[in-house]
Amino acid sequence: MKRYLTNAILSDLDKKMVLLTGPRQVGKTTLAKDLMANYRRPQYLNWDVAEDRSILMTQSWSLRADLLVFDEIHKMSHWKEYLKGVFDGRVDGQATLVTGSARMETFRQSGESLAGRYFLARLHPFSVREWVELTDAKPEEALDRLMERGGLPEPFLAEDLVLAERWRQQYFTDLVREDVLEFSRIQEIKAMRLLVELLRKRVGSPLSIASLARGLQIAPNTVARYLDILEALYVIFLVRPFHRNIARAILKEPKVYFFDTAYVIGDEGVKWENACAAMLLKHVHFEQDILGKSTSLHYLRTKEGAEVDFVLCENDAPVRLIECKHANNHNNHPAPSLIKFAKLFPEAESIQLVRELRQEEYRRPVSIVKGAEWLAELSA
Repeated sequence: MKRYLTNAILSDLDKKMVLLTGPRQVGKTTLAKDLMANYRRPQYLNWDVAEDRSILMTQSWSLRADLLVFDEIHKMSHWKEYLKGVFDGRVDGQATLVTGSARMETFRQSGESLAGRYFLARLHPFSVREWVELTDAKPEEALDRLMERGGLPEPFLAEDLVLAERWRQQYFTDLVREDVLEFSRIQEIKAMRLLVELLRKRVGSPLSIASLARGLQIAPNTVARYLDILEALYVIFLVRPFHRNIARAILKEPKVYFFDTAYVIGDEGVKWENACAAMLLKHVHFEQDILGKSTSLHYLRTKEGAEVDFVLCENDAPVRLIECKHANNHNNHPAPSLIKFAKLFPEAESIQLVRELRQEEYRRPVSIVKGAEWLAELSA
């Protein structure tokens, strides 16, 4: 199945090494093998396979290979230095694709820089935009499926919901047991599991590390490290508040969301907000990685508690203010906080994104729009 990054990666492979990252089982290996079909003599090598590991360590792959695919190479010691040497010493016309589940720029040994030698491509789960383009499904149909199953390929494409739920339960068991151990000690696994369970119920709310630390009876700096690990493994992502003073924004409480919307515990409104967050982040990463734009995702909040769910920024300036509502009120009024922030940032487009909406409206300065159709117009 052709994914939304296929054409961009094929183009980039002609110029530099490509580092392909993303959540566990998001389809990185499948995409890599689909890309191999575009080459005459591709060679796939997985660090987790003993025979392949021997080839990787001795660099004894075929000199005639026109595409080298290195899977899970970040588990090798000094992998950055290794890849620098491979890339600099490659034969003419040989492309290099590197894949890995954990965010390869995080939690790894320092060493030789890869600066100037690679393009980063972050593969996300399916979104409304991607599924509509792949299947000609209507936006509402695509969104219904995403809300029910999440966007990771196996549950999303499963024959029925029971198979999807069985897969998801095993997925998180394996992830915590196997992937988390790359970054932590075995005695920390229980605490990590408990933290994930707490986070599942705190989606969309400002996250207090001190409160989490008290609940888990561990130190706040340990909670912060666990959050870093979960981010590195693409289990969660944090959305930080927008502030013109970047340092002040970092000190304020972030909000947490899951890459897999179906793993969220909460009402339909919370799941809808998480789905929007995941698709907005996919849009942001596509614009950063593929289009080279300085796009970022934040939220807005005042000391008095007025809040807007998301703000999309370009070059650190707000361009879209987005409030997510599962269903609009009877009079179809925009949220008061959105109206307030729309006046503070008149240069930005202000949107109330509604999951269940009969009629779209424009009530100056806010547009009230159907969520599925608006999400289908994002970049990815």
